[in-house]
Amino acid sequence: MNEWGDGTRCVHAGLPEPAPGQPFLPGPVFAAPYHLDPWQGPAGGPNGYGRPDNPTRRLLEDAVGELEGGDCRVFASGQAAITGLLLTLLRPGDTVVLPSDGYYAVRAFAAGTLEAMGVRVVLVPTVGPYPDLAGVRLVLVETPANPGLDVVDVAALAERARAAGALLAVDNTTATPLGQRPLDLGADVVVASGTKALTGHSDLLLGYVASRSTELIEAVTGWRKTTGAIPGAFDAWLAHRSLATMDLRLGRQSANAEAVAALLAGRADVTGLRWPGRPEDPAYAVASAQMRRVPGVLSFDLGDADRVARFIDAARLVVAATSFGGLHTTADRRAQWGDDTAPGFVRLSCGVEDTADLVADMAAALDAAGGPA
Repeated sequence: MNEWGDGTRCVHAGLPEPAPGQPFLPGPVFAAPYHLDPWQGPAGGPNGYGRPDNPTRRLLEDAVGELEGGDCRVFASGQAAITGLLLTLLRPGDTVVLPSDGYYAVRAFAAGTLEAMGVRVVLVPTVGPYPDLAGVRLVLVETPANPGLDVVDVAALAERARAAGALLAVDNTTATPLGQRPLDLGADVVVASGTKALTGHSDLLLGYVASRSTELIEAVTGWRKTTGAIPGAFDAWLAHRSLATMDLRLGRQSANAEAVAALLAGRADVTGLRWPGRPEDPAYAVASAQMRRVPGVLSFDLGDADRVARFIDAARLVVAATSFGGLHTTADRRAQWGDDTAPGFVRLSCGVEDTADLVADMAAALDAAGGPA
């Protein structure tokens, strides 16, 4: 499948071989216990108990693994996946490097759990500068970073980490495996929230870890089995069904982001515009060399919280909601969630509305919102 295009890969990823009378994607298997062989027990079949074993979940893992280029394990949420990875790999006395400008909940987990168990946490901006990595167990980066959208050179950082004996994990949530494949760039492991653009319908929570290291995947699988951080069968089935349209969804979202970025760049009442697909963006050089497509997420500043509220109130196609990557265009004032951002900082996730409609609606809403206080 590697020689096929993105749309073909998404449509066919993880599907079983065609069989007369069978559906393209089998329906979800709902089971806690399964029938066991009376003599061999769980060794007599692929499924023994629902926590470690579910065929619907395995098909999804095959699909995401094909897209990421590694072996995959899915989790109940992105946060379950990333905390599971951290707790699988880190022990008291280890050092982990985390992004200071990445997802705030990861920093909160590091401060509240990792440091309490004796892990040394070093926070570094996505674009660095990175410290000497000697003695570091794990480097985690999120690129493009959420919510600031900075981009790091994954291949260069992977080389540094490898030389120092550290593992490199890349949070691929914003980019998706169609935007970049960190394992191809030298990363040891990928972690992501499938809640966002991967599944893209704003109706489920999902996370995953992918790697080409058998040892690492076996460790992550053991952690998941022990903690039970699994998605339900129906969520796994919904996620797999949604993957088929990812190429189409991302294409429209990216086109919308490009058009919205052009609109915002021309307005004096909007500052701090970031979208790595713009040649003027600080991340453009690295993003254009590293990424296969730029996501439909951008950020900007409207000056203050009240103006953000007025803008969203006036818009007909932009709704206030957190998360990103869905079918509907959403605006999220990140300071209200704990991100270290200005009061008027907005993360905008472009949906799949008609581009002309979205641009016109946003322009009218910005006009109606007036200037900052």
